[in-house]
Amino acid sequence: MKLAGLSRQIALSMMAMAFGVTLLVVLTSYAFYYLAMTYWSRDFCQASWLPTGPEWVWLIATTLAGLAMAIVVAVNLARRILVPLNSVADSLRRVARGDLGVRAIAGDRSLGEAALLADDFNALADQLQRVTEEQVFWNAAIAHELRTPVTILRGRLQGLAEGVFTPDEPQFRSLLTQVESLTRLIEDLRVVSLAESGHLDLQVRESDLVAEVKAVVAFFGDVLRAAGQHPVLDLEARRMRCDPVRIRQALLALLENVHRHAVPGSIRIQTRIEHGRCHLRVEDDGPGIPVDFAPHVFEAFRRSDDARSSGGGGSGLGLAVVAAIAHAHGGQAICSQADGGGTLFELRWPEDCGPAPHPT
Repeated sequence: MKLAGLSRQIALSMMAMAFGVTLLVVLTSYAFYYLAMTYWSRDFCQASWLPTGPEWVWLIATTLAGLAMAIVVAVNLARRILVPLNSVADSLRRVARGDLGVRAIAGDRSLGEAALLADDFNALADQLQRVTEEQVFWNAAIAHELRTPVTILRGRLQGLAEGVFTPDEPQFRSLLTQVESLTRLIEDLRVVSLAESGHLDLQVRESDLVAEVKAVVAFFGDVLRAAGQHPVLDLEARRMRCDPVRIRQALLALLENVHRHAVPGSIRIQTRIEHGRCHLRVEDDGPGIPVDFAPHVFEAFRRSDDARSSGGGGSGLGLAVVAAIAHAHGGQAICSQADGGGTLFELRWPEDCGPAPHPT
């Protein structure tokens, strides 16, 4: 349904205005001459103020011409207004049917408000399309990540139930490993989701970051050293404001990422306070991040082609969790090329940071 009613209303309004102006001119002219003949009759000839036949014809013709011009102008104006309005209305109906790629036509931009309406709709449609695509991507990625541990659990449990596997300690430890993998994935999903909604709560306090880093390295160091990756600590002995639990979580995610993708060598871990900001840096001797992938390294479920082909494992959420924790501290996570050719990951947050405010 086109918005023909608006065109008709504009045309009628213009016609009424043209007719009203003509009528006003005629009536005020007669009123003026009536008053003039009544009070200043000596200055006017009585026969001169009444229109003659040709004058009546001229008056009527002028009125009709004015009405015709008003109709032409009104129809042209209505058409210019209706192009973006009809486009937005049609696009809304198509979006409601699921066509998120449709965009409205702004038309004549001299009609600022109508063009802005089309632009605002297009911006809304772009955002809706991005959100929908991300939702589809997330659903597929989550299903993919859950499939492996769930399939392993199902196969092992079915084998135990049918007597294929012996219910001994190694078997139960294997099952426990898969459960822990699921638990970690669910926790990572929770952290990223809370961060995106602005509800990732922090318990910020003065913390001994040196002790926190050493605790993480002590926990994960054996795994690193078994792969020929040796942690080298360069820690500034100053207390820093942060949520120590979340910082430990971020550091562990970084070390796990290094363990999967870096080559044997040194892993340099550094803490600093510089220019009013706290810094936690992890630098490796790995192959580095591909240039085209660097802008997406902290996005959830994103993997470079090299990482995907190498089958290095991981849920694809670790670095997204790192970025979420950094942002919750009011800071940022940065990935860059290290001087030695490897990768440098860095968390920065304000020295006087507090919990990030929740969105209203």
